[in-house]
Amino acid sequence: MTELHYLAGLDLAGRRVVVVGGGTVAARRLPRLVESGAAVEVISPDATPAVVGLADGGALVWHQRPYAEGDLDGAWYVLCCTSAPEVNEAVSAEAQARRVFCVRADAGSAGSAVTPATGNHDGLLVGVLAGGAHRRSATVRDGLLLALRTGAVSASVPAAARPTGVALVGGGPGDPDLITVRGRQLLSVADVVIADRLAPGSLLDELPPGVEVVDAAKIPYGRAASQDAINALLVDHARAGRFVVRLKGGDPFVFGRGFEEVLACAAAGVPVTVVPGVTSAFAVPAVAGVPVTHRGVAHEVVVVSGHLPPGHPESLVDWPALAALRGTLVLMMAVERAPAFAEVLMAGGRAPDTPAAIVQEGTTRAQRVVRSTLSTLADDVAAQGIRPPAVIVVGPVAALSVSHASSPPA
Repeated sequence: MTELHYLAGLDLAGRRVVVVGGGTVAARRLPRLVESGAAVEVISPDATPAVVGLADGGALVWHQRPYAEGDLDGAWYVLCCTSAPEVNEAVSAEAQARRVFCVRADAGSAGSAVTPATGNHDGLLVGVLAGGAHRRSATVRDGLLLALRTGAVSASVPAAARPTGVALVGGGPGDPDLITVRGRQLLSVADVVIADRLAPGSLLDELPPGVEVVDAAKIPYGRAASQDAINALLVDHARAGRFVVRLKGGDPFVFGRGFEEVLACAAAGVPVTVVPGVTSAFAVPAVAGVPVTHRGVAHEVVVVSGHLPPGHPESLVDWPALAALRGTLVLMMAVERAPAFAEVLMAGGRAPDTPAAIVQEGTTRAQRVVRSTLSTLADDVAAQGIRPPAVIVVGPVAALSVSHASSPPA
C-alpha cells in the first residue's frame, strides 16, 4: 500500500535547519531552504563547490566535520543527505528522539518527513508527493507547472490581487519558449498587451479572448511620433485601471527604447515592472553555433546599434576605436548598412579576412546562417538576400563552429 503523507507548508524563516552531508543531494535541496529564510547549518567533512559557495556568501553555516550526537539540538527540521546509511540512520534516530521532523534522502520511508517535488508559478508553490516515487512526483509537478504557465489550468487571482500599472516584458529573440517564466506569468493576467513587431507573435495566440492586443508596429505618424503614441497608450490604459504588458523582442533595455517607456510611465505616476528578456545580441549567435566569447579567442564583446551609418552627425559610435579592438563585435539592426560598417572597420585596421557571421531570424523556423568575412560581407549579404531581423557577428569567434550546435525549432 502506498504510504500516505500529510502535505503542509513550513515557515522556516529564522529557524535552525540542519543538513547532514554536503554532496550533490544536499546541494540540490539547499537553495530552496535558503530562499525560505531558514537558518541553515550544514554538517559535513567535505562539500561540493556549490555548498561551499553558499557558505562563503553567508547564506548558510558549514561545520566542516563529521556529524556527532547532539548536533540536532535546537533544530526545527533535519535533512540526512550523506552517502553513508549508518550516518543517516543515526541522524534520523536522534531526530526521532528529539521529536524533530527528519528527511532521509537515501530512504524516504525511513524518515519522518518527505520532500515533495516543488515548483513556483506566479506566487504559487506547487508540491507533489507520490509516496516516495520521486520520478512520478517530479513528472506530475512538471506537468502542472506547464499547464499553469500555458494557461491550460487557470491560476486566476481575485481582481484586488491582480498586478497594476505596466509591465515592460522582454519576449526574447523570437522562439516563444525563450521568454522568461516571469514574462509569461504576467502575460497570462494582462488586460492589454502592446506588442512590438519583433515580439514572439505566437505568444499572443495564447492570450484569453478578452485581452486587448495593440500592434505597436502599426501605430502611424513616423518613428518618433510612434514612440510618443506608445507612451500615451501605456499611460492611458494603466490610468483606466487596466494591467498593461508592453511586450518587446529581445531585452527591453538593449536598443529597445524600454527605458524611454519607463521614464514616460514614471512621469505620469504609473508603476512599472521591468522583466528582462533574453537578448538577441547573444542568444541568436549562440543558437547558430557562434559563441560571442571563447577562452583564448575573445575577451571582449561590444554590442553596436547599426541604425545610423558611420559619420552620421547623431551617431554616438566611435568606429575607429571599434576597429582597433581584437574581440567580438555584435551588430544589431545593421543589414542595410553592412557594407558601410565593413568598410569603416577595415579602414580602421581590422583585417579584411576577419571572420563574420550573419544570422537571420535567429531561433525561429526561418533561421538562416551565412558565414563570411569583412571583405566579402557586403557581397554575401546581397547575394544571399539577407533581410532584417538579423544579427551580424564580427571577430575570430565567427569562425568557430560545432557539428552539434543547437538548431532552431522544428
